[in-house]
Amino acid sequence: FYYRHKHDLNICPKCFQKQGVSSDEKNFSSFFNSLNIKIKTSDRTILDGKEIDVLLPDHNMGFEYDGVYWHSEYYLDSNYHINKTNIAKSKNIELYHVFSDEWTFKSDIIKSIIKQKCGTIDNKIFARKCVIKEIDSKTTTKFLNTNHIQGSTGSKIRIGLFYNDELVSIMTFSKGRIALRGKKEDYELVRFCSKLNTSVVGGATKLLNYFKEKYNPNRIISYSDVRLFDGKLYEKMGFKKTKENKPNYWYIINGKRYHRFGFRKSILIKEGFDKNLTEHQIMLNRNIFRVYDCGTVRWELNF
Repeated sequence: FYYRHKHDLNICPKCFQKQGVSSDEKNFSSFFNSLNIKIKTSDRTILDGKEIDVLLPDHNMGFEYDGVYWHSEYYLDSNYHINKTNIAKSKNIELYHVFSDEWTFKSDIIKSIIKQKCGTIDNKIFARKCVIKEIDSKTTTKFLNTNHIQGSTGSKIRIGLFYNDELVSIMTFSKGRIALRGKKEDYELVRFCSKLNTSVVGGATKLLNYFKEKYNPNRIISYSDVRLFDGKLYEKMGFKKTKENKPNYWYIINGKRYHRFGFRKSILIKEGFDKNLTEHQIMLNRNIFRVYDCGTVRWELNF
């Protein structure tokens, strides 16, 4: 109940529409004002009457503040976000979606991503002035949890760029997974990011070239999150788009998204839930709803 009250959710959808945007959404749009960027809020002139929360007309870009409760399957279908993104693209607008729990718990990372897209990043470093080193798991985990929107994950190969002995960018790889039908020479580029509010010019290419020269891969596979990234970095590095994957989902508990992996049917059955029901049915019976993203794009680089 506290969460619902704090985030303006103690009301029905009809009343919510009457009262206007939430305080969190106002805080989200005010961040763009702090960057001295021309914006239009709650714009309905571009998407045939559909609203863009924050439109940046000079950048052909828009941002959505998606409250996880109001954007869940209880109110919206699974393709709502990707359909809106595609409509925007047809109007020459790159539309990005920020979930409310990201703005609450990872606002520093989201702000850095926005500044990078808007060209207002605070610190610029050239990769040619950086030194490459392979780094340990502990250093990698700490850096990714601080600077990457998805946090850390397991990786076999971890490569960092150092500027004046400070780690400023990182790229990690794992062996090709069985699910990807990977051969032993296949790798997956799992994570790439730079230090918050820092642009390492040429950093991704320098890290990738180091990996190619040392590990001699047959193929590199990676995925971009359509909700937050346009994939142009992959194109610059020579990757080819091979597949557009449908939206994925999280479960919402107390205003926060939790990965579906923790709610597999096998786990739910061990917890005592009805084995004759699907995972989705069990979660709906618990009043726990899904919220969907915009899917991912699969990229491949072959040698």
